[in-house]
Amino acid sequence: MTEPIGRLASVQIGPIAPLGPRKVPSGFVKQTVAGRVSVRALGLKGDAQADLRVHGGPEKAVYGYAAGAYPLWQADFTELAPLFVPGGVGENLTIAGVDEAGLHIGDIMRIGSAVLQITQPRQPCFKFALRFHAPKLPKAMTRNGRSGWYYRVLDEGAVEAGDAVTLIERPNPAWPVARFNAVLAMKAAASKDLAALVDMPGLAQQWRKMARESLTPG
Repeated sequence: MTEPIGRLASVQIGPIAPLGPRKVPSGFVKQTVAGRVSVRALGLKGDAQADLRVHGGPEKAVYGYAAGAYPLWQADFTELAPLFVPGGVGENLTIAGVDEAGLHIGDIMRIGSAVLQITQPRQPCFKFALRFHAPKLPKAMTRNGRSGWYYRVLDEGAVEAGDAVTLIERPNPAWPVARFNAVLAMKAAASKDLAALVDMPGLAQQWRKMARESLTPG
């Protein structure tokens, strides 16, 4: 299957820099760049992540976000509307035409000459609140499910705004990113959902491990 499903609206990269009044090291603030950008196994050339425990690494190498989410954020938080623009939530790839309901865990897609696979949604942390000076935002992202998603890099290449986003393979058609977000938001996930996660193709290893441990008695 090779099917165009969207378009790369913009590309963002950024260095590690102090964030918020406590000057927490973070790569959250990114700038939109023009031209082709190399996509490597651990992320885009010129991009950086400060805390590799929760960002970056092979299974969270590239962060994607739906361009269509920004008008919704602007409507929800009018006082923060100038900050809710492409790259505002710290994503590397802002993609038009797709969102968490239409993309699935494990989806393999070609963007430019790179091949990427969705591994998991983003879980918002305190740095999201620091970036916008708004403590309520992480919980709001959890509620509305506009989380974005992480990619692993299957084939290195290069991307540029305007590139087509082409779906190559969808191994988990019953598991859109939105469903995974809903499971994460539950206080206790159903056993059938946990069982599905244990062997889910493409899912980040940390989530497969957590699902396995949750199903193990004692």
